[in-house]
Amino acid sequence: MTSNQTACTPILPHSHTPILPYVLLLLLALLLVTRGAASPIKRIAVPPAGYWYHGVFPGDRTGREDGITPADVDAYEKLAGARVAWVYFSHNWYAGRKFPLATARWIRKRGAVPFIRLMLRSTAADNVRETTFTVQAIARGNFDADFRAWARAAKQFAGPLIVEYGTECNGKWFGWNGAWTENHAAGVAAFAAAYRHIVQLMRNEGAKNITWVFHVNGGDDPPEAWNRFENYYPGNDVVDWVGVSVYGAQSPLDRQPLRRLRDRLDTVYPRLQAMAPHKPVFLLEFGCAGGNDLVQPDAWTRDALTDLLAARWPHLAGFSWWNSHFTNDNIPAHDTTMRLQDLPKLAQTFQQLLANRQISQRPVFTTK
Repeated sequence: MTSNQTACTPILPHSHTPILPYVLLLLLALLLVTRGAASPIKRIAVPPAGYWYHGVFPGDRTGREDGITPADVDAYEKLAGARVAWVYFSHNWYAGRKFPLATARWIRKRGAVPFIRLMLRSTAADNVRETTFTVQAIARGNFDADFRAWARAAKQFAGPLIVEYGTECNGKWFGWNGAWTENHAAGVAAFAAAYRHIVQLMRNEGAKNITWVFHVNGGDDPPEAWNRFENYYPGNDVVDWVGVSVYGAQSPLDRQPLRRLRDRLDTVYPRLQAMAPHKPVFLLEFGCAGGNDLVQPDAWTRDALTDLLAARWPHLAGFSWWNSHFTNDNIPAHDTTMRLQDLPKLAQTFQQLLANRQISQRPVFTTK
């Protein structure tokens, strides 16, 4: 080293040394650095104005919400005549707390986004008090280690995800509803705190590929002031999308007033807009069962899809059919089915109306 050189000064090749090998080495190093750089985090974006996402819960005949298969989606898409932007399924924590990687992978492989219902419950039964994953315990941080591990796996998955916690929070059939807390208003507040806790913790772990959804039922049940879905809302900073469930007949035995989708959404849509005016709205669950003599599922659905695709609700950006079958008692004729596989006229209705060119056949992504 000469006197005018420092330890950090690069020693250039002598003039008589060929420069090309050094240039090639430099280019190779730059290529390796570029490949090693982190890719931008992708999330699902809202479809362009005038377009709608079409998703599905592709149930089989068992009624399970966590055992979906590629064959279930194939059968639905073939009969619907359209591909889906997302595939919906439940992650039931009574069956395991690890991120559902295998299911998420095959959904991504087919070009759709995994839509995960984060079902923090200790039993598959509805209308029971939750004893383990209570909203109070979640908000206190009792399951933080599980959430952190889930978030790290979601981040490592790398592809866009849609996730919801507290499905249909204003429905008493789920244990996170305020009806299961002695002080109902306190239970509602604890739900909002639990939702915020989950999202903030997972974001802190780097799982920023998740689009977070606040999902309510179309009617408050019980219909009490404390149970209005607006009271459960955890805040604009932790919610990306808002969504709603609206059904026609839910079984052959359903004798409740069976209103059109239009009648139900015309009531609930303004409430969603007022609650979260800058959030896109999605019809996350809709369906109508066969076998009910008060309503035909194909007629109900034709009216529903016609209104949806006429942009009757301007900020509604997508819809998801609940392609489900489940038993209600020991009499097979009383089974609920909304599956296109079981209802040929319903499948024809989908084929006719989803041929609309404004149905986004593939999700759009953003790095924002």
